[in-house]
Amino acid sequence: MNYCEIKKTDIANGSGVRVTLFVSGCRHHCKGCFQPDTWNFDYGKPFTDTTADEIINALSKGYIKGLTLLGGEPMEPENQPELTKLLRRVKTELPDKDVWCYTGCTLETDLLAGSKSPYRTQYTDEMLSLIDYLVDGEFVLEKKNISLKFRGSENQRILHKEDGVWLPCEDM
Repeated sequence: MNYCEIKKTDIANGSGVRVTLFVSGCRHHCKGCFQPDTWNFDYGKPFTDTTADEIINALSKGYIKGLTLLGGEPMEPENQPELTKLLRRVKTELPDKDVWCYTGCTLETDLLAGSKSPYRTQYTDEMLSLIDYLVDGEFVLEKKNISLKFRGSENQRILHKEDGVWLPCEDM
């Protein structure tokens, strides 16, 4: 897996001050995407154990609320193994930090068990179990709304997991 950037103090991609990992690789190719360079799976730098250590170290600061994954597309099958490994570490070493994930996939049709989607892999269920907030749905330029909190178009949802069930966030 490659990544293009790590932001160590981000306030735009989830609640609170966050560490944000922008992964490379995306097949959605949304019209109006703000990061089209990240569509290329070879863009950026290789994600290594040293990269994971850097993220864990940045997350360990008291003022950091959590980790955000975006891209590119975190749920691309090529990205899921490495991200699942990273999320295991976050939940083990820093259990008080929350995890947000931005995906162009739709939870019900692309990610949940029973879906015939190419995004379903042997890692998908575990990865979803390690995510606290999921912003799902492709960015749709015709539904762009700059007044929305933590998302770019009106079709996108912010979902929060409570007792293993994904629920819409009504307050965001």
